[in-house]
Amino acid sequence: MTTVPHSSHWGAFDVEVSGDRIARLIPAASDSDPNPLIHDLGEAVESPVRVRRPAVRRSWLEAVRSSTGTGVTPDGSRNGAPLDARRREDRGREPFVEVDWDEALDLVAGELARVRDRHGNAAIFGGSYGWSSAGRFHHARTQLHRFLNAFGGHTSQVGNYSYGAAAFVLPHVLGSADFANGRLTSWDVIAEHTELWVMFGGLAMKNTRIESGGISDHTIGGWLRRIRANGCEVVSISPIRDDAPDVVDPSWLPVRPTTDTALMLGLAHTLLVEGLHDATFLATHCVGWERMADHLLAAPAKDAEWASAITGIPAESIRDLARRMARHRTMISVTWSLQRADHGEQPYWAAILLAAMLGQIGLPGGGFGFGYGATGTMGSWKYPFPAPRLPTGPNPVTAPIPAARIADMLLDPGGEYDFNGSRCRYPDTRVVYWAGGNPFHHHQDLNRLRRGWAGPEAIVVHEPFWTATARHADIVLPATTTLERNDIGAASGDPRIIAMHQAISPRHGARSDYDIFSDLAARLGIAEEYTQGRSEMEWIEHLYATTRSAAAEHGIALPDFARFWSDGGVDIDPGSTVLLEDFRADPEAHPLATPSGRIELFSETVASFGYDDCPGHPVWIEPAEWLGAAAATPGSLHLVSNQPGQRLHSQLDMAGTSRTSKVSGREPCRLNPADAAERGIADGQIVRVFNERGSCLAGVRLSEDISRGVIQLSAGAWYQSDGGAAGALEIHGNPNVLTRDRGTSRLTQGPAALTALVEVEPYDAEAPAVTVTDSPPPLVAD
Repeated sequence: MTTVPHSSHWGAFDVEVSGDRIARLIPAASDSDPNPLIHDLGEAVESPVRVRRPAVRRSWLEAVRSSTGTGVTPDGSRNGAPLDARRREDRGREPFVEVDWDEALDLVAGELARVRDRHGNAAIFGGSYGWSSAGRFHHARTQLHRFLNAFGGHTSQVGNYSYGAAAFVLPHVLGSADFANGRLTSWDVIAEHTELWVMFGGLAMKNTRIESGGISDHTIGGWLRRIRANGCEVVSISPIRDDAPDVVDPSWLPVRPTTDTALMLGLAHTLLVEGLHDATFLATHCVGWERMADHLLAAPAKDAEWASAITGIPAESIRDLARRMARHRTMISVTWSLQRADHGEQPYWAAILLAAMLGQIGLPGGGFGFGYGATGTMGSWKYPFPAPRLPTGPNPVTAPIPAARIADMLLDPGGEYDFNGSRCRYPDTRVVYWAGGNPFHHHQDLNRLRRGWAGPEAIVVHEPFWTATARHADIVLPATTTLERNDIGAASGDPRIIAMHQAISPRHGARSDYDIFSDLAARLGIAEEYTQGRSEMEWIEHLYATTRSAAAEHGIALPDFARFWSDGGVDIDPGSTVLLEDFRADPEAHPLATPSGRIELFSETVASFGYDDCPGHPVWIEPAEWLGAAAATPGSLHLVSNQPGQRLHSQLDMAGTSRTSKVSGREPCRLNPADAAERGIADGQIVRVFNERGSCLAGVRLSEDISRGVIQLSAGAWYQSDGGAAGALEIHGNPNVLTRDRGTSRLTQGPAALTALVEVEPYDAEAPAVTVTDSPPPLVAD
């Protein structure tokens, strides 16, 4: 028996290994509140849905072989016409042929060379997203982009699905997107100074259990207990009661989904007309206050009655909350989820307005914060040097698309669109190369995505598991899991940099993304640019040395690599932060990076773009779909497709914790008992959830924690359509067959998944079996 240290999105741990098999995963001794999902990692390694050998979709392979006789020409390119459109529509419904690594890599290299030579590098889309590994070297998105940049570039993505709208509006208002991703007042300051915490969207503890770069200690539960013990009052504004944890004894205001901006404006109006606003702070630290005041007072006045009619919250409750906020040291927090909706920029901008009117920005425990509870280190002090990261190099293709506009790109090659003040054009995508991520989980309106997915001539995927994205590829290359390689884990808000030792050998001949790209780079003549002659461990040592040198510049001494690796990691003493403290003290000496150097309650820049869906100041704009819409049918429910608690996004859906949470094999959805009774629905029943975009099956759980008119169905169930056809009934409970695939606005083009109305009915027919997490797709012999 040997024991090695490792880390994951779910936490740090030690691995007990016996005979090249995992015996046990033990949470790190440093973790005061370990995440039990750690234990599912060991099960996943031996999952029956591991990709065991390189695999190629049968008709695609037949077409390539018939066009060349041998698959590729000597120079690595291939002749012949691309696969016809009809056969591309069969993606997701065809068997795969397992081939050897050499042929698979030749096929990939041939496609890349063919498309680059005939159509240019912009025709190659480097699709990758997010949470592929806590390890910073074997981070699939980084590896993919480094490889494609060395190859001459690719069309990439800017922004993300997590806080895509915030990332592009906040630079106009506060000067930086960092305010959406960890630039926050730290927990110790809140615990000591905050008297009233108003949580728009709550603070869901399930999200605090994970962190992209790994997490050595889950501390947020302890901080929340301390905050409550110090007398802080918490108000949770959400359509879901348990979005805020019981430990803080929150008061619940069940707001109508996607109407938070109207509530914020109603609160702001009360502060203004009752003289509770800080006129001095607004004059010295902000621009545009006069324009905002005029908007609040202009007909219809944005008063509490106006806000009540939109939000469903009583007018007196709105006025009372505004007065309490003015009396106390108040923290206003907004979850990432609120900006994943039509006009998702507005609640963030309106929250800044509200905090500025209170005049507490830059004071300990006051002001605003975006993303508290989004991950396990949000609100933790960030060390002042970059976390280890593999450099990607420059991308010669300089026209990325907004992250959530993939389907638009595939369906409208050459089409024009507005984005953040620019008029842009989508590329003509011929190859999609995906390593890390699962767009058939995180993208909206999956039936629309499937239509776009039939467009490219080749789709290449690296995956350890047969996810829906792998099943809809042409070439699938088996990638290692984190336990099958060495790495270095780090999140700049976590106090430990972790040595991630390889625990077991790669299963079934899987290879790391680095090894795969190294072999491809050799075939394409770019090996030196990509590898720089370094092995896996040489790269890890190099990344650590770079970080160690950066830390020394800030007076932080880290041990040499040999000591770091043998010790299993190194700890960094945490500090403390008050957001915008220096700016408050002296806005001239510490200006924001906005045109005015101030908080821009009105932005001349945004106003100059002329966007009717995002004017130059925060405003309530009616969403395309919401419960107050004139077009909403009497049976409509608002779909809240939030993050799951039993897995990370779609990761580990095939493992024990997620599987045992299912209802009759389907993802659970939660309904208010009164809504269920009106529809003849009982607890534990299978239901059909549907709208004009699609339909899915789910298993019902009744809960008083869900507001009337709302259905909650978490994202992440592996997509499986009945019979495999696009537009068919999705049988596992994936809500993204129902969500709306339109940008939040022309300013930010973020995802708007929370703008979705659905209907629900009992499903009385025999439900098809869910097999996607149990077995691979059909595999045939070559």
